[in-house]
Amino acid sequence: FSNILGPDEYRTFPATAWKDPRARAWNLWGYVDERDVAQICRRALVADIEGAEAFIVAANDTVMDRPSRELAREVYPDATLADDLGEHDTLLSIAKAKRMLGYAPQHSWRDVLA
Repeated sequence: FSNILGPDEYRTFPATAWKDPRARAWNLWGYVDERDVAQICRRALVADIEGAEAFIVAANDTVMDRPSRELAREVYPDATLADDLGEHDTLLSIAKAKRMLGYAPQHSWRDVLA
């Protein structure tokens, strides 16, 4: 899980995360809403999967108000970025969780602070 947070904690982003992009670079500015954590736990419990699988679980977006590509270029200038990276897309690959478990993040800080 990438930094589990809830709506009350989102209100701290402008004063904390946004001031210094390097402060949250340790997990590529990722997070996951506590309600989406519950969703994927339910999905994992009933999934028709044999053996053990590892998944990255994060929100669709980052905690930042700046574009993902801009952040990555500033903090990780030599990193290769996917061509299809959206403006605020997560830099953590949640594709496997989506594909194998039907994971679909429903919650974002952007809805709370809108």
